[in-house]
Amino acid sequence: MSSQASFVLDHPDEPRARIRTADPLAGLARAALGRLLERLIRVGSLSVALPSGEILRAGEAGAPDSIRIRLRDYRTAWRLAVYPGLALGEAWMDGGVTLERGTLWDLLDLAGRNLSLRPPPRRGRLARMWRRIAQANDRAAARRNVAHHYDLSLDLYRRFLDADLQYSCAYFERPGMSLDEAQAAKKRHLAAKLLLEPGQSVLDIGCGWGGLGLTLAEEAGARVTGVTLSDEQLAVAQTRARERGLADRAEFRKQDYRDVEGTFDRIVSVGMFEHVGVPNYQAFFDTIARLLKDDGVAVLHAIGQNHVSVSNQPWIGKYIFPGGYTPALSEILPAIERAGLWVTDIEILRLHYAETLKAWRERFEANRAEIAALYDERFCRMWEFYLCLSEVAFRHRGCMVFQIQLSKRVDAVPLTRDYIHDAAA
Repeated sequence: MSSQASFVLDHPDEPRARIRTADPLAGLARAALGRLLERLIRVGSLSVALPSGEILRAGEAGAPDSIRIRLRDYRTAWRLAVYPGLALGEAWMDGGVTLERGTLWDLLDLAGRNLSLRPPPRRGRLARMWRRIAQANDRAAARRNVAHHYDLSLDLYRRFLDADLQYSCAYFERPGMSLDEAQAAKKRHLAAKLLLEPGQSVLDIGCGWGGLGLTLAEEAGARVTGVTLSDEQLAVAQTRARERGLADRAEFRKQDYRDVEGTFDRIVSVGMFEHVGVPNYQAFFDTIARLLKDDGVAVLHAIGQNHVSVSNQPWIGKYIFPGGYTPALSEILPAIERAGLWVTDIEILRLHYAETLKAWRERFEANRAEIAALYDERFCRMWEFYLCLSEVAFRHRGCMVFQIQLSKRVDAVPLTRDYIHDAAA
């Protein structure tokens, strides 16, 4: 497989020479971007139209020219060459990068397929020290970070989520399931692993808009306490509980998980652990151990990855999930062991979140005009980039979802996994 990065002109009747420009950054940016693309693009091909009119092509020789982007200025070209992980998303949001051929998904999928050929970067001691600062997530920082993303308008989320507002990985039991069916299957799957019985107490850490907690209260007869740090999610969850006549069985609070008191038969946490931060993993699992009854069961459902990193993807960390991190299992299990908990089951959901994100992306695009009316064009471009980039991470960059079942006693759950299918049914 051959690779090339070369310059040609937009107009073949002009001399095949570099177009001169008055921009002093042009030559430096052109050369730096060319070197980056030559190293990166090994499968497929990419064409980049520079401000001068030159076309920079990189990738497999003879590959079809199906993706072409245009750069607004050489400052954008330079930033892409120096810090592509942040600059591409910012340039897309602000119009510094536009597409002439292909879609945003095509572009990010191409980048993801090529990045998957390279080993994960290794980070030094300084990067690890910075992680402890960036992911400290004390109570005040945790509230700010949650508000940044989850206190957006409910009208936004209603336009791309399922009817129950499940903002986490769905469970596609069979091909062809709709998003709503797969999200209902996810809730059944979690309830089965919790081994719920009527009247048991359940703590839902990071309860979102209340969908899972309400389902456990209504269909399994549980007494649910849900905690969140989002004002918007709290108000919606409380309203839904009242409207469904479940306020006496499903209580929702604005509360940090570290401040919850009492004990519970069951504890579940879905899509929240990504916001805990590595420095707080021990506190999280110590809290689970403190709150879980001796014969209790807990299930953690969270995004992870198949290698140890140091930080979130830079653009995602700055614009979407500040303070977030997707860990490897090797970073989690030591904290679980030190908390004195049994790991009674681990299940890895690999492409389920990729399919979930694809469904969200398609729904977002179908309702894009309405979302632009709620916010603006820049917001839409930001969220398009977020949804595409996240899907790429699950298809090509080693991301997955893990479900870890925990207990304090070795005999708290059955000795085989057959009960999961039976209980879900």
